[in-house]
Amino acid sequence: MAAGAIARKVLSLWFGAEIVGWCSRIGETDAQVDPTTVRADEVEASPVRCPDPAASARMEARIEEIRKAGDSLGGVVEVVARGIPPGLGDPVFDKLEADLARALLSIPACKGFENGSGFAGTRLLGSQNNDPYVLDGEGRIRTRTNHSGGIQGGISNGEPILVRAAFKPTATILAEQETVDVHGRPATISGRGRHDPCVVPRAVPICEAMVALVLVDHAMAHRAQCGEAHGA
Repeated sequence: MAAGAIARKVLSLWFGAEIVGWCSRIGETDAQVDPTTVRADEVEASPVRCPDPAASARMEARIEEIRKAGDSLGGVVEVVARGIPPGLGDPVFDKLEADLARALLSIPACKGFENGSGFAGTRLLGSQNNDPYVLDGEGRIRTRTNHSGGIQGGISNGEPILVRAAFKPTATILAEQETVDVHGRPATISGRGRHDPCVVPRAVPICEAMVALVLVDHAMAHRAQCGEAHGA
């Protein structure tokens, strides 16, 4: 976590970038969060790190219900990195989204990764999923939408980088489950001690740290190859 904090500080100093993560889903409860405006203080104001107050309350209630039943819940952590300049990454061997996926999937209990529209993009046409380039009011070239999640061709394009990490329900639960013993005979097993009914809220700062480490690694590689750029 200390390394992640240092990486976030470097990104802030070099680019004015900020990284914010939150719980976007726990169980069947989805949050409605705008990644372009969400703030860290809004996330930390929620016990489950969900900045949507209505969804946060439902998530809390569901976790407590499942805890009493001796079971567990999974969910999704979403992370946005705003202010990352274009040009970080590589089109083949060090694709930015591939390195982000490797980092997030290295977190225990993480079982899925998405960037931008992710799997939802498979339901769209190319004309719907593409991000048209436009000139904004300040004379900058931007994309009208951000289905690519800030990464195109393995390289950052200057738009907010948006990723999601899916976490499975905690494997060790207090409810009794079927298994077999060392001789292959039917048996039952149940967890003992302290086990979280949902690890997703605690995964938020870990995901933020992993994203920061990947981005600062690519930023350092870019500086080594191209020299200082983008005011860094």
